[in-house]
Amino acid sequence: MTNTLVIVNNHVESIYEDRWEGDVVHYTGMGRTGDMNLHRAQNKTLNESPENGVSVHLFEVFKQQEYTYVGGVVRVAPAYQETQPDENGNDRHVWLFPLQLKSSRLPIVDQQAAKQAYEKKERQAGKLSDEKLLERARNAPSRIGIRPTISTQYSRSPYVAEYAKRRAKGVCELCQQPSPFKTNKGPYLESHHIEWLARGGEDTIENTVALCPNCHRKMHILDRKNDRETLKKASIKDD
Repeated sequence: MTNTLVIVNNHVESIYEDRWEGDVVHYTGMGRTGDMNLHRAQNKTLNESPENGVSVHLFEVFKQQEYTYVGGVVRVAPAYQETQPDENGNDRHVWLFPLQLKSSRLPIVDQQAAKQAYEKKERQAGKLSDEKLLERARNAPSRIGIRPTISTQYSRSPYVAEYAKRRAKGVCELCQQPSPFKTNKGPYLESHHIEWLARGGEDTIENTVALCPNCHRKMHILDRKNDRETLKKASIKDD
């Protein structure tokens, strides 16, 4: 037996909602169905580290079968619980471990690979029922994950974005006009955060709306206060 634990943050196949906040990854513990047990196997080891002397090393996956070594990590705060879906889509309590990277900075990831991983989750969100989508959107972490790519990649929740688009029912939530065209997925609208993520806005259904491309661009260029107030009202309708 060695005093080493290898953990993997898999952005392609994992059901978990791990996220980075600076150089700290909030890593979801082990257990694919039902509530997680803090006192078994890997979860027990992480919960008792670093006092147990076990060295923890993190790998990430953005492409199938391609493992990238991130570095050694150490738990810097107590484990805490969140609600996340298990592999059967049922909500359950999971344990998250705040693990800080020992090195000074995160490795830069392939931006295209990160984009593809997010788009896969978007497709999964699009297959959910309205009821299940609302559950996922409500339970999605409000604090988004950020990590370096060629440019900054915000790890937004695909469930929140999809819910905003369904709530709009094909009508822009600012100009109140029908979407300009349809795709094979339905009316085309774009998700927008009323309070921008770059300014500290949260990735929640109350802060996310669905806009036509023109209004989306308008908000990013003008960002008028009266338009933000209109969108805040739209984001809580039928809630």
